[in-house]
Order: sequence, then structure tokens, then C-alpha cells
Amino acid sequence: MSDPTPVWVWAPAAQKVDLVTDAGRRSMSPDGDGHWWGQLPTFDTPYGFSLDGGPTRPDPRAERLSDGVHGPCRRFDPGTFHWNDQGFRAVPLSAAVIYELHVGTFSTEGTFDGVVSHLDHLIDLGVTHVELMPVASFPGQHGWGYDGVGLFAVHEPYGGPEGLCRMVDACHRRGLGVILDVVYNHLGPEGNYLAEFGPYFTDRVHTPWGNAVNLDDRGCEPVRRFFLDNVRWWLEGFHLDGLRLDAVHAFEDRSALPFLEQMSCEVAALEAQVGRPLVLIAESDLNDPRMVRPRQAHGLGMDAQWADDLHHALHAQLTGEDAGYYQDFGGWGPVAKGLRSPYVIDGVHSSFRQRRHGRPNDAPGHRFVVYAQTHDQVGNRAAGERLHQLCGVEGALAAAALVLTSPGVPMLFMGEEWAASSPFAFFCDFEDPKLRRAVRDGRRREFAAFGWSPDRVLDPVDPSTFEQSRLDWTELERPEHSRVLEAYRTLVRLRRRLPELTDGDWSAVEVDWSERHLRVRRGRVRVAVASSEVT
Repeated sequence: MSDPTPVWVWAPAAQKVDLVTDAGRRSMSPDGDGHWWGQLPTFDTPYGFSLDGGPTRPDPRAERLSDGVHGPCRRFDPGTFHWNDQGFRAVPLSAAVIYELHVGTFSTEGTFDGVVSHLDHLIDLGVTHVELMPVASFPGQHGWGYDGVGLFAVHEPYGGPEGLCRMVDACHRRGLGVILDVVYNHLGPEGNYLAEFGPYFTDRVHTPWGNAVNLDDRGCEPVRRFFLDNVRWWLEGFHLDGLRLDAVHAFEDRSALPFLEQMSCEVAALEAQVGRPLVLIAESDLNDPRMVRPRQAHGLGMDAQWADDLHHALHAQLTGEDAGYYQDFGGWGPVAKGLRSPYVIDGVHSSFRQRRHGRPNDAPGHRFVVYAQTHDQVGNRAAGERLHQLCGVEGALAAAALVLTSPGVPMLFMGEEWAASSPFAFFCDFEDPKLRRAVRDGRRREFAAFGWSPDRVLDPVDPSTFEQSRLDWTELERPEHSRVLEAYRTLVRLRRRLPELTDGDWSAVEVDWSERHLRVRRGRVRVAVASSEVT
């Protein structure tokens, strides 16, 4: 690709925009609509933009950030990759078992190729979809990815865009769908230059991450297009089968056509174009079934949403924790309700929120992803403890049995299937010393609300916290771990074999419980839990 390549940027307030390359600066041409146009000497030329004579910044739509989030960017075309996944169709969510993983800690290599090296394990386990925590370019070498700033670029330490292509292609050739976690409710604090280019944020609303993303204020149309084009970039360009949308309850959007509904409409059109199923899964704590209702029924059209309530109910019962949001749960009663509805808090009073919250659900189980462990619920603890480290292996197996036989779409978190001993803690790698200190102090203050001593909090900016969170695959050779893995394999096989476990009918779940036990019946399947033991 040595021919000259056009390049453009939206910078509506700029009086002058220069295209900066190793050869120097060249003025770009405005089109009168806030867009500026220029031409790269070749497709592979590193470049950046300078606004009104200011410092060189990466393209907000940078397709590759080989030198980090502050450096020059490069073009990348995933269409040039030699794809071998023609004809692949991911199984529908109604038949899915999802496996969430963090690329950097899933394998020894910490790369997309490292994920590929363990696909045999995932196939043998019986999962149908791999869900990646965010891989959009973020500062430093390691992190969770929720502080991404280069939303069109793939994090280079993971293997860059070619590595992602190889991983998706390998998963598809093995029959696994791939879902990517994306973050549109905020950007990270380091390397975030979007506000210099245009009104990507609005000061009308402040969030825990700063000014809200501008989805409904002045100049919002190109901002919405930026994120909608990003959706298409991942699904079409990298052949992904779906996206998990982080914390959509944090969107500030009063539009007549909500951003999520617009996204759902455009993804449906893209699905027809590419000829394969595409799914959108929203993380929302609103407990509102309108999130997953079809657009034609005045819903937002999400294919599914993460449903935290069953997790919270299981966790509170098995661990005895009742601080923070766990105060709305505890005892087998909320667990029983969570097995018959994705919302335990469904229009009733929430002690945690000090108000009524949610509304009753009317959508089937395959619209809700359920789990006993996730990156959030494990990682947002002082020491990143996994469930079995809090309530014992038998308690964690009880939770897994209830999740994998529930009407919802089950999701496992990497390593839980063998009771991995490694924690999964929060870690990041910011360069700014003030930011590093703020993150460290902020985590300690946050955890104080749960009554956790600051001394227990693993330092998020210490490289050892990242290293401790890496899975140890040699544990699979030990009897105590292989026993747990076999139990998970059996549960997954059972779910995929029996139709009553995939019908998604909440009303068909029969539950009886007391203070000492819980019994569940779904057709031929019976699960009994007493004193944190499963039979």
C-alpha cells in the first residue's frame, strides 16, 4: 500500500489544522462542515494532527498506535488480513455459554496468541463465546482497558490489530464466537485528547470520570457518529460477533431517538449486510426491561444485558457480606427470586439506594447474562479474591450449579472453572505520577465503604499486582483443581444437552427454600443447596 492515502479529522472549532508526518507539516483543507482533509504520502506513513499550531496529537480515529497513546498513529485495514472464517455463524445467545477473559492475564504470554494457545481448554469446557475485556488502546503496558483512549486502535502489547485478527479467526475456525467489551460512557484520563478536537463531552453533566460524553447536547451528531462508526469498525472489520457495552446507565441521553436504540438499528442493518448474527449486550444497573425489549415494542433493542442481581444474591448468601450494594440481599429468599427473574430489585425499595428501584421483568432468560463471578465483582475487591476464596470451593460450585441451570445466559470468569488460586485485582500503568497516586488513594477510599482496611488493598500501580493476577495453568495438573474443572465441564454439558435448561422460561423454575436450604427444579433437573453444598 504505497499509494497516497486520504485522511480527515473533525475539528469544528479549529481555524487551522496541519497534517504532521516525518516530512513536516502540511495544511489540511476545510470542507465547511467542521471536517478537514489531507493526504498521506503512503498508507503506512506515521502521522498526527496539529490544531491551530498546537502540539501534535494522534488521530481520534487512529487505527493503530504502535508507539502508545501519545505517539504518532498509522492506518490499518483489517480487510487485508487473510481471513479463514467464511461461513462461521455464532450460536444464538439462547444456546450460549460465555467465557469472560482478560487478555493480559489469561496466558503466560499475555497476548492474543496466548489466548489461542488455550482454545482447546475452552472447547473442552464447552463454552460457545469468548468475551474479551476491552482491547482498545490504553496507556502503559497493562491495565483492565476501561481507561482506553484510542477507541479504534488495538492495544499493541496484546499483539496489535493483526493479533486480534488472528485470535478471532482462530476462534471462529474452532466454533467459538467472540464478544468484545467496549467503553462509550467515558474515556481514560491519560492520552484523552478528544476534547481538543471537538465537543465530545458536555459540561452539562458531570460523572465520576469527569464531563459526560456528549450524546444529546450541541454538536452531538458527529460525536454519536464517532461511536457508531466504532461499533461498525469492530463488528465488520474484525469479524466480531458482538459487543458488550460498559455501564450504559451512565449515558446522559435525553434524545427522542436514544443512542442505544440508534445503535441497535444500525447493527441490525449491518447484520443483514454481513449475513451473520451480531449481538449487543448492555451492562445496566437500571433493572428496566425496556433495555432488552425490541425497538418495535418501544424498547432500546439490546439483545441482552448483564444482570447483577443473581450474583449479588448468591454472593451475599454464601459469604455473609452485607455492606454496600449487598445490603439489599442476603438469605436464600433473594436467591430464589433471582432464579425466577433477572431482577431481585424490581420496583421494590432498595436499602442501598434509599428509594424504589427497577420494575418487573417481562423478557425471557436469553435476554439476560447471569454469573457468579465477573471481572467487576472479583476485581473490585481489596485483594481481588475469587468466590471460592471467600466461601470455599463447595460454595463456589453451588453458585456455579445455580447459574448454569438458570434461565439466563450463563457466563464464567476466567479461572473460576478450576478455582484458580491467583487473584484478579485492579491494576493500571499510568505514566503520570499524580494520576498514579490518585488512583491508589481513590481505591483505598472507595473500599472503605465496604469496611475493608486500606492495608488489604493491593496497590493498582505496582507491577506485582498485575503479575499476581495472571492465571497459573499448571494448577490444572493438581487433583484439587482438576476436580473442580470436571464439575464445571459436567454442568456445561448438562446445560447444552437438556432443552429445559435453555428454554429461558423464568416461570418454569420451581423453587422452595428455607433459612437452611434451597431446592430448584427445571424439568428433569433438580438442584439442592444446603449449608453451601450442592447435590
